[in-house]
Amino acid sequence: MNKITAIYVRRSVSDRDKGNNSLSIDAQKEECIRCVGNSAYRIYCDDGKSGKDVAHRPAFMQMMSDAKEGLIDKIIVKKYDRFSRNMREYLNVTNELDKYGVGVISLSEPFNTSTKEGRMMRNNLLNFAEFERETIAARVADAYNTKAHETGFYQGGKMYYGYTSERRTVNGKTGSVLVPSENAKAVQLAYEVYKEPQTSLSDVINKLRESEVKIGIDGGDFKTVKKNMDRSHVSKLLESPLYVRADKNIYAYFVSNGVEIIDDTEAFDGVHGLFIHRPKSGKPYIKVGYHEGLVDSETWLAVQDKKSHNQKFPNNKTYVNSWLTGLMRCEYCGKCLAISYGWNAAHTKQWRYFLDRGAYDYNGCVQKRLKLSPDEVEEAVFNAMKNRLDDLVIAKRESNKSTEAEEALKADILRIDDEIRKLLDRLADADEILFDYIQKRVSELHVRKSELEEKLRTQSRKHKEFNTEPLKNPMKVWESLSNEEKHVLAVTMIDVIRISDENGIDIQFSI
Repeated sequence: MNKITAIYVRRSVSDRDKGNNSLSIDAQKEECIRCVGNSAYRIYCDDGKSGKDVAHRPAFMQMMSDAKEGLIDKIIVKKYDRFSRNMREYLNVTNELDKYGVGVISLSEPFNTSTKEGRMMRNNLLNFAEFERETIAARVADAYNTKAHETGFYQGGKMYYGYTSERRTVNGKTGSVLVPSENAKAVQLAYEVYKEPQTSLSDVINKLRESEVKIGIDGGDFKTVKKNMDRSHVSKLLESPLYVRADKNIYAYFVSNGVEIIDDTEAFDGVHGLFIHRPKSGKPYIKVGYHEGLVDSETWLAVQDKKSHNQKFPNNKTYVNSWLTGLMRCEYCGKCLAISYGWNAAHTKQWRYFLDRGAYDYNGCVQKRLKLSPDEVEEAVFNAMKNRLDDLVIAKRESNKSTEAEEALKADILRIDDEIRKLLDRLADADEILFDYIQKRVSELHVRKSELEEKLRTQSRKHKEFNTEPLKNPMKVWESLSNEEKHVLAVTMIDVIRISDENGIDIQFSI
């Protein structure tokens, strides 16, 4: 089958209005036909069609179809902008025609893709187009970060659960602001359930089911979208600062965790929620949003305390050997203590004993087995938990009094403030060496102060807000509880238990 030469001509309405005779349909045809020679040709004409895209040009689309069918040998145009006024689209079209074995000849530019030189030039232009795309993407990212720094608007992307968006004008600028959706109550319920010491993520999910609250991650509800009822989605929801009504305590929380905060403390008004932005390059940063939070700061902080504690001691089902598994550590090496089993010679009696995992390291621990038995440790810890609970009940009655530990922390913070003030007073008269020393020392003191302030906030919350009621009944019926239930209570109350034969049992409570 003999292939033909295609001639493509196009004139837009604007070209016709301008009276550009060189781009008239007849002028284009005449010039292109002269280059055909004796070959058979066909003219594809789009008169009065814009060059902004190819989809709305019927003649062009027919030409591409004929090229795909193998009917066309080459295409001649007067200028490449007859194909498209978009360079990238022109390059994409010629690249597609290459696949069909069809070359493109422009009479006004050196774009003859039937030659290796023309293809090389086209490929170079493709590289420039790719560079342009990357440059535009970088500009978009810069614009996103700039807007994220300067405003509290919702920046688009996946919609946050519990919110929808609407256009609003804030401080003279217009953008998208998050507003509570019908799922907002589900978010609030999830936080209220999980903040209780004895609850788990599964309890949150079950409570939402019972309440028939719409919380499907993809917009459904728990009764119909069962595939979305997983712990990971709920866990992420309980970690997001988006939902907190951010006040000064929230500001201090993120400062102490080393997170960059764009706004000053005045913006943390106890009403608005937070966006956490994670740029591809650079550290994450916090920005106060224009949307209202759904959860008060006390509840949000209590949930974060609980989640961070649970992360230290994951519930990995190894507590079947002891309800204290995961909490017990060797005082010398800090490694977890495992529990093994032994039998008497007649194999009629079994007992448990501690095995120090640190003994098997390269520089092994000083002791491999402890004389203290797991039974002794469990009894001692249970009694300590009961006493601790009694102390908490008494402390709750005196909630207006600060603990000695809190007072010590406050005193340390005041001493640091005093040292910082004295160092800053000396800056004016300092030489270069002393100036550098003062700067370094002040930075160290600020870091130390942030650590102490976080400890003070944590102790204050636990002292004033911890609800002992959910622990009372389980402790009364201790013997009837399963190892799993005992383990949950222990993890709720205890950070770590350090054990050695010399010093006995040292329990560090988290409440």
